[in-house]
Amino acid sequence: MLRHSVAAAALFGTALFTGAAFAQSGKVTVVTSFSKDVTDPFKQAFEKAHPGVTLDVQNRNTNAGVKFVEETKANNQVDVFWASAPDAFEVLKGKGLLQKYKPKAEGIPDKIGSYPINDPENFYSGFAASGYGIMWNDRYAKANKLPEPKDWQDLAKPVYFDHVAMAAPSRSGTTHLTIETILQGEGWDQGWRTLKEVSGNFRQITERSFGVPEAVNSGQVGLGIVIDFFAFSSQASGFPVKFVYPTVTTIVPANVGVIANAPNRAAAEAFVDYLVSPAGQEVLLEPSIRRLPVNPAVYSKAPADYPNPFKNPSLGARVKFNVDVSEKRTNVVDVLYDQTVTFQLDALKAATKAIQDAEAAIAKKDNADAKALVKEARDLVAAMPVTEQEASSPEIAGAFTGGKEKGARQAELEQKWAAFAKGRYQQAQAKAEQAQKLAR
Repeated sequence: MLRHSVAAAALFGTALFTGAAFAQSGKVTVVTSFSKDVTDPFKQAFEKAHPGVTLDVQNRNTNAGVKFVEETKANNQVDVFWASAPDAFEVLKGKGLLQKYKPKAEGIPDKIGSYPINDPENFYSGFAASGYGIMWNDRYAKANKLPEPKDWQDLAKPVYFDHVAMAAPSRSGTTHLTIETILQGEGWDQGWRTLKEVSGNFRQITERSFGVPEAVNSGQVGLGIVIDFFAFSSQASGFPVKFVYPTVTTIVPANVGVIANAPNRAAAEAFVDYLVSPAGQEVLLEPSIRRLPVNPAVYSKAPADYPNPFKNPSLGARVKFNVDVSEKRTNVVDVLYDQTVTFQLDALKAATKAIQDAEAAIAKKDNADAKALVKEARDLVAAMPVTEQEASSPEIAGAFTGGKEKGARQAELEQKWAAFAKGRYQQAQAKAEQAQKLAR
């Protein structure tokens, strides 16, 4: 009888094991904004831990990834969405494109600083934390006699003209979060003033977020506005770079979520579980990744100088990031930046250089009229075509769907905002040049 019971138990156990193995096998399609430097170590570790499961990692920028999930929902092509920007997950959640799932993880707090690590309704989960700041090539900085920056406003100083790079927020979810953090931390009007004054010093605006650290590492530019792990991984790889968190920054989780009606839901959930497991959290410490784990216990295995937001509460404490505010105006903020900065960079730089030259002339020969003209020029550069309230209003926010096809209203607003910015920059340049003549 005992022999039959043991045999039955063994058979039952085999059936369970076979069922589990079957459930966690096959292909898992992951749409992510992360580069191969991040995804490859996770792919290798996960596939080793789950024989029979293959990760099909598809890299797209955040906005393109959201659109792809929307466009393929009818034929269920995607299992997992994996990206930094929490507002992208809010968009997917709001459209019913995420599946509720609470990972099997222990030891992860509810919050990092003041920010929830996981979606309260369990539609997506934080697996790593990140802040936003400034990285620079130390050799480049010393060769060009550039001081070490500490805050965003430092990058607006004349000494940094043509030495800075950033990715377009419409092409990079992490850059969008940086822009939104400055807007929330400084307020709409002052935030845009800071962004434009800093952007006027840009050498270039890249299409992908990882184009910035690549340019800084190689010395093509001196400084870059980046998510922190780009700098940390560059340091771990031996590049002569440094990084600073400005006062106005925030620490927010990078996230992962299972797509609604995922074709391989069981294996997708296993991948989410792996990311927040101790083994998965340790992968974050690898030199090519260098992200901040959401499990505080994992920091005991990190290098001594590794930033730890659980022990250093000052990191990101200045800004209480509001994901709801960000989500409502995501597309508007991205388009505003593109139309007033990205596509008008030459005009903005010309106005910025004229203002800087005028201020240098005034410093040598004081002139009240010239100072008044420079103030007018700066105000013209800082001017925005919409208020904070208008940016979130249905009349304007509703015109930007984020889809491939632009509506007539979106095209009208884009043209209007571009013309607004171009005209203001030309006027600012003229006033600054007039001020310079007065100060001679």
